[in-house]
Formats: sequence, structure tokens, C-alpha cells
Amino acid sequence: MPLANLGWLAFFEEQREPHESDLAPVRIATVHRSRLTALSETGPVQLELPVHTNTGHFAVGDWVLVHPQTRMLHRRLDRRTVLERRVEGSRALQPAAANVDTLFIVTSCNADFNQARLERYLALANQGGTNPVILLTKADMAADVGAYRDQAAALQRGLDVVSVNPRLPGAASTLAAWCGVGQTVALVGSSGVGKSTLVNTLAGPGQALPQETGGIREHDAKGRHTTTSRSLHAIAGGGWVIDTPGMRTLHVSGAAEGIATLFAEITELAPSCRFRDCTHAHEPGCAVQAAVADGRLDPERLIRWRKLLTENRDNTPTPTGPRGRRGGGG
Repeated sequence: MPLANLGWLAFFEEQREPHESDLAPVRIATVHRSRLTALSETGPVQLELPVHTNTGHFAVGDWVLVHPQTRMLHRRLDRRTVLERRVEGSRALQPAAANVDTLFIVTSCNADFNQARLERYLALANQGGTNPVILLTKADMAADVGAYRDQAAALQRGLDVVSVNPRLPGAASTLAAWCGVGQTVALVGSSGVGKSTLVNTLAGPGQALPQETGGIREHDAKGRHTTTSRSLHAIAGGGWVIDTPGMRTLHVSGAAEGIATLFAEITELAPSCRFRDCTHAHEPGCAVQAAVADGRLDPERLIRWRKLLTENRDNTPTPTGPRGRRGGGG
């Protein structure tokens, strides 16, 4: 398989040093605690790791250089895009997937649909540099699919929202625009919304290890976690898909730019406020509050923006200078 079909771009080729010309580029397919597997031009390979290698520093979708005869890992190339999240109990960001072109944010047209949670995923995509698309599942069970579609589309400017049935073969053609040869998509969303089913549909019947799927609890529309590790799967149309474990909670950290893009209508109004450090809560001459007053801005949207911004600030470590001094100034 040509490297381009695996997602290899000039961006990665330009990172290779002259002395690395004899090393082979391979793409990480699975990440385990003590081993990494990858895809090469000639097929799947299990990598040999140098002593003390921390596999937690790698993500599915990464490109790495290896010695072709020994398959010994040499180094990881810089990522073009990366999806990172903060896990419970840690302030460090954990890479969830790398070099993803499109992030499919999957949600159901039922009690799972939650604007605040979708905004978290959108901030994650924006910050990581990948293109977000919201996929609505279980549309056949909803009385008014249009209402769900409108609510989702209003979350971010220019956002694509698509209704899809993960169980039908037609789902692959519906999403074909984002799944072409060499393109990589990743799926995120709560468990039970159809992510693993969609991975199986996109991959087609020829895949060796179908993803386990599971049902949902009717009373709260929540499902069991059926995917327990991230993995890279070939799409029948020529692209690649990364499945991820269901994430009930997503702690936002280090995503200031992603939040600014998500809430562009607030970001653009802020410079018109009378005070530069306006909190948009109670100050006179606040352009944001004026937009709320005249109906241009949904007050619930402002509340969610403030909550997400506060969480991001509290969860993002403050850089330290020499001798541990915060800010490193002076």
C-alpha cells in the first residue's frame, strides 16, 4: 500500500533529516501499555521499543520512523493535528488520536443529546486543528429530527450536521465526502450512540476484527462501554477511521483557542465592550450583555461559555519560570 494511502503527506516527509533517509515511515495502529503496532507499506508490524519507552506519549494515527530490518522505533514525527483530553485525576493532557482530518461527534436524537457536552467535543476538535462534523443517530426514533439538527447546527458557525443510521450500508456513502483515500476520521461520543456500529459499517465486511457493539438503557439512553482501546481501521472507500472509548465526561484543558472559535459570536463582540477586562456579567457598556438584551445572543449560550472558560482556566497548568516561579517574568 502506498504511503499516501495511509495518510502520508509532505508535512511528514519534510521532517525527515538527511541521515534518516534509510528509515521507514509507519503509522501507529494500536497503543498498548507495553507495545505499539503499526501499518507499513507492506502490512501490519509490531514495533520493537527502546528501553524505557513510554507508550503513553504515542497516539493512534501517529507517524513514526523505524529501522526497516529490526523494526526498532527511532522517533515520532510532529503531528499535523492532535486530539487531546485531560483524564480524571490528572492535569496532563492525554493524546486520544493524531493526524485526524475529520472528527465525527456522534450523538443520538434522544436523552443523550446534550448541547454542553457537544460544545466540549467541538472545543476539543477546534483546539486540535481537525474539522468537526456532528452525526445524529437514532433519527428514526425521534418525533422531530429537524429540531435536533437545528440545535446542533447553532453550536458553531459553518458546522456540518448529518443524520446517519450506523447500521445501514448507506451510512458509508453518506459520509464519503470525509472518508476518501488517505483521509482519517475519528469518532467520539457517549457509549451507546452507535460509534462502534458505524466503525464496522465504514470498514465493511472484510475487516478482521469487528468492533463489539452493545445496547442502551431505555430510561436514560446511556450505553455500555463496548470499545476499550483506540484502534485504526481501514475504510472500504480508502480512508481510515479511529474508534475511541466512550467518554461520559470530558474535562476541558488547554483549549482557549478552541473555545474562542466555538463561541465566535461572543469572541467578536468582546472588543466592543467599554472595558478591556469585561467579564460580560455586570459591567456597564458590555456589548455581549447588550446582545443578550436585544435577542441576538442566547443567554444560555453565554452561561455555557462562561462555565467552559472557567473550567479551562482552572484545569490548564500555569507555566512556571526559573526556580518554579509562575510566569517566569522579571
